[in-house]
Amino acid sequence: MFTTTLSGGLNGIESYLVRVEVDTAQSLPGFDMVGMLGSEVKEARERVRVALKNTGIRVPPVRITVNLSPADVRKEGTAFDLPIAVGVLTSLQMIPETHTDSILFLGELGLNGEIKAVRGVLPIVLAARDQGIACCVVPKENAQEACVVQGMRVVGVQSLGQLCDYLCAPPGEREKQIPYEKKEIRPQNAGTGQALDFADINGQPAVRRAVEIAAAGFHHIMLIGPPGSGKTMIAKRIPSVLPPLSFEESLEVSKIYSVSGLLRAGESLITKRPFLSPHHTISKYALAGGGRVPLPGVISLAHRGVLFLDELPEFGREVIDIMRQPLEDKQVHIARSCASYTYPADFMLVAALNPCPCGYYPDRNRCNCTPGEIRRYLSRISGPILDRIDLCVEAPRLSIGEISTEQKNESSAAIRERVMAARERQEHRFRGTPYRFNTDLGAGDLKRYVPLGSAEKNMLEQIFQTMNLSARAYHRIIRLARTIADLDGSGDVLERHISEAVCYRVADAKEWIAGR
Repeated sequence: MFTTTLSGGLNGIESYLVRVEVDTAQSLPGFDMVGMLGSEVKEARERVRVALKNTGIRVPPVRITVNLSPADVRKEGTAFDLPIAVGVLTSLQMIPETHTDSILFLGELGLNGEIKAVRGVLPIVLAARDQGIACCVVPKENAQEACVVQGMRVVGVQSLGQLCDYLCAPPGEREKQIPYEKKEIRPQNAGTGQALDFADINGQPAVRRAVEIAAAGFHHIMLIGPPGSGKTMIAKRIPSVLPPLSFEESLEVSKIYSVSGLLRAGESLITKRPFLSPHHTISKYALAGGGRVPLPGVISLAHRGVLFLDELPEFGREVIDIMRQPLEDKQVHIARSCASYTYPADFMLVAALNPCPCGYYPDRNRCNCTPGEIRRYLSRISGPILDRIDLCVEAPRLSIGEISTEQKNESSAAIRERVMAARERQEHRFRGTPYRFNTDLGAGDLKRYVPLGSAEKNMLEQIFQTMNLSARAYHRIIRLARTIADLDGSGDVLERHISEAVCYRVADAKEWIAGR
């Protein structure tokens, strides 16, 4: 008997539906599986056979053939165990075929019949809803994750025996077999309840101002200063001044974590902006994503959040340069012999570094580094990477007065209010367009969205000639000035906004980086 069961597979963070076709025939006993299968999928044959036996289901001596369609797409992972088992039982007429119509199945089988959690449930259930499927059967541990999808009936099961009882029950009696209450899930306010607050930061007014500008326009920022000046403290508090994730953003981030298998048991959505701070020994594959079947890397896991690279020159040159394309395109493209994958990577880069190997330049009372050593140390950061960073600000050594002051500092909540006001102006400006922030604007759109007066144009021409800017740096100054104007509540970009934007350009730091 021939039957079909629905399941789903992953291609990057996107998913596609898979038809699990099962045929049983009175012939020499066997269990064959076809359809361009990965090693984990091939092993499903033994898991299904033993799980059925240990559940108390006797499979007669027949020839079973399973095909996963489309057969020209490689299937990976263990989520096909459950739909294969259901297909076999349906083909053997142990489950009514009409009871599995329009139901999508996902899950890994243990040898004792237990149904275990799998990765990638959220994007697969989203694809199922888009294809008009009304019900999904998933492992109990993945049920909360699947319930995020509105308009989908989700059934969480713990064992194969429990699922058989559910499928064999009349449609009106199924809820009694597996009661499950779907809850309305919305992201929490990620900007409140943060353990870290800018009120803890003493001094560093220039750095605080630069961070506020970066947060308002989602600009990349680099902090330079000696050890103990507060660079890491400030960077860790940047998520506290960012607006909370919207529901759509939360879905985007949760899909990445679901595909990576990083959603914790019972967790439905990523509700706080990601903050990732990898160690400088990280490989380029771990940063960008990789593996035989590439999974998202750190820069994709930081999507819609902050990627903090502390001690930037200590990272390998190749590791740093691998971010060139993601910083521009906000995507990571990974090609393998079997397929090509695209992962989102729209993150805010925050880099921190010391001015020299010992960290104390230009304080010659403490720094003995030669100009050559300083240049070699800082040359690990390539010019193209520096050109992609919008703000560069120095964090000087704190005085004893700044450290011991009892003056109350401005809180993250106060800074976040100004950041959100600036973002509301950007949202109004870009309504009906694919843009979200000023930093998203392409060179061709700057004239339309950032019109400049004659005085501002003349000022930029002089800056371009004097600082010998690249075209990219020139456009980044305009975007940064637009963000500063938004924080200022100004509808037009004025000369004072351009002046402040130029002060944050990495080009200004090049003489310093060269070891002046």
